[in-house]
Amino acid sequence: MQEKEIGKITHYFGHLSVGIIELSDALKIGESIHIKGHSEDFAQAIDSMQIEHASVSEAKPGDSVGIKVGQKVHPGDKVFKVIP
Repeated sequence: MQEKEIGKITHYFGHLSVGIIELSDALKIGESIHIKGHSEDFAQAIDSMQIEHASVSEAKPGDSVGIKVGQKVHPGDKVFKVIP
């Protein structure tokens, strides 16, 4: 399984379990991501994402998107798109 780096975590809202990703490549709902950091290393599917509190189905490079994450993440964690 291949992976491509598509961005990094810039913020984490613990009370919502939401991570903010600053994208360097496109991301769509239904795709899978792998988050890797100092203490995190997990993969998950993108079920929903938001830009400025509005739900979107895809995001482009340069966007900052909020996604619900299964584990705690930290600023600077790298985000990879899993390519099937």
